[in-house]
Amino acid sequence: MEESKIPVWRKYSLSIQEAANYFGIGEKRLRCMVAENTGASFLIEIGTHTRIKRKMFEEYLDEAEVI
Repeated sequence: MEESKIPVWRKYSLSIQEAANYFGIGEKRLRCMVAENTGASFLIEIGTHTRIKRKMFEEYLDEAEVI
């Protein structure tokens, strides 16, 4: 079975590593942000895995003055 590659900019949610590359924010800082914002609307928690909703996180970053 051939795996199809979806471009990061079209994905609904991103892993921490994908989000770090896409947004230019370090993985450690993203993990801190996830820990500080548990239950935030831009997060999806699947068991022990956390995914970041790309569009909602973009909106969050647009409004943030300091990260």
